[in-house]
Amino acid sequence: MVSRERSSQIYQIALPIIGGMMSQNILNLVDAAMVGQLGSTALAAVGLGSFLNFVAASAFMGMSAGVQAMVSRRIGEGRTEIAANPLNGALITIFVAAIPLSILLIYISAPVFSFFNHDPEVIRQGVDYLDARLLGIMAVGMNFSFRGYLSAINMTKFYFKTIVIMHCINIVLNYLLIFGKWGFPEMGAAGAGLGTSISMLGGTFLYFYLTMKHTRHFGFGLHLPHKETLIQVIKISLPSSAQQLFFAMGFTTLFWIVGQIGTAELAAANVLTTLTLVAILPSIAFGMSSATLVGKALGRNDVNDAYHWAWDTAKIASIAVSLISLPMFFIPELLLRIFLHEQSVIDIAIVPLQLVAIMIIIDAVNLVLMSSLQGAGATKETMLVSILCQWLIFLPLAWFIGPHLGMGLTAIWLTQGGYRLFQSFWYAKLWYKRQWATIKLG
Repeated sequence: MVSRERSSQIYQIALPIIGGMMSQNILNLVDAAMVGQLGSTALAAVGLGSFLNFVAASAFMGMSAGVQAMVSRRIGEGRTEIAANPLNGALITIFVAAIPLSILLIYISAPVFSFFNHDPEVIRQGVDYLDARLLGIMAVGMNFSFRGYLSAINMTKFYFKTIVIMHCINIVLNYLLIFGKWGFPEMGAAGAGLGTSISMLGGTFLYFYLTMKHTRHFGFGLHLPHKETLIQVIKISLPSSAQQLFFAMGFTTLFWIVGQIGTAELAAANVLTTLTLVAILPSIAFGMSSATLVGKALGRNDVNDAYHWAWDTAKIASIAVSLISLPMFFIPELLLRIFLHEQSVIDIAIVPLQLVAIMIIIDAVNLVLMSSLQGAGATKETMLVSILCQWLIFLPLAWFIGPHLGMGLTAIWLTQGGYRLFQSFWYAKLWYKRQWATIKLG
């Protein structure tokens, strides 16, 4: 059992994030439902395009882990007046690197998309969607860094406010641009991408305004980061960014593998992945809570307290996602009919969705322990575990079982569950050994 006092501290950080994640849930579901009305081809195109964009943005999303680890450690040490320096450094780094990367990726998007799928209509719609999403890479990276910073300083209410506003804008823009309502052009899949990018940029501006107004006493925006701080935040963030990059590339490779089986399976995989990402969002929030509490405890040199924060948070996260998993397991067809309108595709996805219901409970522990290790600064370790498990175990098995042996989508999703379970045990072993307690952050 987790004491009331410790539970309260966990929830204080996690609940506003979970509230924001609920907004994310609504956005993802509405997005998929809107695109689903365009047909399975559009759904497959947007699904693959989303993960190709995830690959591109992941180069900067990992900055969040470095920002959160360094800021929370400084808060624990009592150095509050310079706590925001890592965020300042992350934002400058993203600004300098993201714009040229976006231009380059838009230039090569068509041949890259064609490599992963050979259906001409999927390629046409997918490239249009991807180009629109690539415009928002800088905003995505900055928004993730703000999220890590606000979690570290216990001001997640500003994250909640921003993401809710951002998602409301996104839903309205998607409706207008996908279907051409109220005089806007009917852009189809490209409209979904453009609406998302515009809303992401609006969220970035709102983050700047709120953090400048309310967190200047932590040093946000008051001065450029010291050279040592900039180097340290990049050093801590690079393994996390590499982990995000390979994880995203792994999902894109998984979509390629599933695409070798058929377009119907690819459409089903898109919905399954969307539902999975929706379901694990609370676990991500609890993981961020644990990372902050671990960082602050290490700042106070209380290693034992830091050790127990991860396990306490993992218990709470497992119970929370168990409740979410129930409808997936018991009424999967009803959920799938929201997004899929062809019975043959629904039939393919039913059993894999029931497997997802089990997998998300495993992933609750997995994500909390991973975030806790990152909060302690052990980003290299989490990167190695993630890459080895996904690329050396899961993806080769998925190809062998799926396209090679022809065992279908259910067998691939069952293999995915096994790999996530193995990864959870590996993270648990790393946390138990406590070598993360010796990591120094400037």
